[in-house]
Amino acid sequence: MLERRSPVNQLIDNMLNERKQLLALLLQTSKLKLGNADGPDKDLLEEFCQVLVDYIAAGHFGLYERISQGKERRRPIADMARTLYPKIEQSTQVALEFSSKYNSERKKTGLNNLHIDLSILGEALTTRIEMEDQLISRILK
Repeated sequence: MLERRSPVNQLIDNMLNERKQLLALLLQTSKLKLGNADGPDKDLLEEFCQVLVDYIAAGHFGLYERISQGKERRRPIADMARTLYPKIEQSTQVALEFSSKYNSERKKTGLNNLHIDLSILGEALTTRIEMEDQLISRILK
């Protein structure tokens, strides 16, 4: 039985590793000074946005895609995922909006609202993490 679930464990491990990296960068990013991002601040913000998108993708194109394609045979887990997914999707939208706003491809990334935007993102990520942890806990039982 463990062999059958091995790919699921890998998906979960990947998502949790991305999450760990994201949370570390979130802390660093929250310490940026307001104004314009340049040099190391711009690099940190760019890395944070990339890891944020990677984390979101690890869930969507990993664990959730597997469940939505019907590969999860345990009905209670699939049902739970369908219930939680709309709430998780809300956090995805917040994360993508943040990434789009602070993407380094913009000529000048103003940081005047960064702390407010990080607060909104942090709340969305907290909700997402709680939902993911519920699902992961059920999967690993």
